[in-house]
Amino acid sequence: MTPDPRDPRPLIGEPLALDLLNTRWAGTPLNDLLDGVPGYGIWLSSNGLDGRCAADPAGLEAVLGAREALALAFQDISGKGELGPEARAGLDALLDHGRLRRTAGPGGPEERIETDGPQWLAPWLVADDLLGLLAQGAARIKQCAHEACVLHFFDASQNGRRRWCRMAVCGNRAKAARHYVKARG
Repeated sequence: MTPDPRDPRPLIGEPLALDLLNTRWAGTPLNDLLDGVPGYGIWLSSNGLDGRCAADPAGLEAVLGAREALALAFQDISGKGELGPEARAGLDALLDHGRLRRTAGPGGPEERIETDGPQWLAPWLVADDLLGLLAQGAARIKQCAHEACVLHFFDASQNGRRRWCRMAVCGNRAKAARHYVKARG
């Protein structure tokens, strides 16, 4: 999937749940792609959802609620290694707005997502994606180790030791800072 060329975010292409968390990134004030319906449309487009979800105020409101539920879930994951009761309730509330319907189609098994309304498709997909990531290992869901970075990523490295959202940016900044301190030393 090709990200929308209008997407200004520094990290694009993470799994859907983390990509939603990454709609806020470092800056003063904090940058927020979802500060209005146009930004929501860009996020939908970057994730290939623009043909399935309308960029409208109802959808934006629902996805902002999903982002807050994900943020709470990530706090629990990074602090305790698992979801607490409040985070589970937040995710379950999102998942309650839809379901996966399986049918026997003419060409074989078919799956269709049904939601309470069109504004709930993206939030449902995001919550479902997070459950899939958790099934692969909560420890693989990480925040960048650079102190000024707020971005999240799924560590798909073989040894699970990835520390930076992007080595070329945050990793190099950290190395340069360590070198500067050592050189002044």
